[in-house]
Amino acid sequence: MTDWLEHSVQIEVSVPIDVAWDLWSDLEQMPRWMKWIESVHVLEENPELSRWKLASSNFEFSWLSRILKEIPHQIIQWESVDGLPNRGAIRFYDRHDSSIVRLSVAYAIPGILGKIMDGLFLGRVVESTIQKDLERFRDYALEYYGQS
Repeated sequence: MTDWLEHSVQIEVSVPIDVAWDLWSDLEQMPRWMKWIESVHVLEENPELSRWKLASSNFEFSWLSRILKEIPHQIIQWESVDGLPNRGAIRFYDRHDSSIVRLSVAYAIPGILGKIMDGLFLGRVVESTIQKDLERFRDYALEYYGQS
């Protein structure tokens, strides 16, 4: 039995929504602001699929991800199709001169192990990490937008 653990975080970014969208939808740029993502490669033969590699000093995972839904300036929704089981969505909300970026991520961990790890530390570590990822995205977007 597998349990899914889910986390959602959001941040306001002082750039227009088209800038936030353009930066985030270029999946291969993710390692610039996502701490644990070592690489993302969009498959040339099928751009809906991308190969992801997550790495830390203590672990390494990879997976193939499929975009399930993409509405420009609104949402990118995905799920893994092999490797590390995960799914999620990045949503964009237009605030005229700024954007709200909301990231929801879910990942599967075997039953009892998931409950123990989430209760002890995993949930807090993941949520803290993805919040910091969004902060790095905000800083990256502001720097990029300032240079445009």
